[in-house]
Amino acid sequence: MALSRVVVGLAIFVVALVTIIPFAQAQELAPAPAPVSDGTNVDQGIAYVLMLVALVLTYLIHPMDASAYIFF
Repeated sequence: MALSRVVVGLAIFVVALVTIIPFAQAQELAPAPAPVSDGTNVDQGIAYVLMLVALVLTYLIHPMDASAYIFF
């Protein structure tokens, strides 16, 4: 008697799961848009180059002020 109750309960649980699971599936993801350059990478590259130029000029100019050596 107890075994038949377990079987009936398990059958009801399986039927409920089979009817509910298809509704719980997620939608497919939309395809990703094509990458578009909005110019920020170019701007950042130019900024890095300008900062490097400023750093080089700083190290070239300041030793001339503080040093007894004549570079140019």
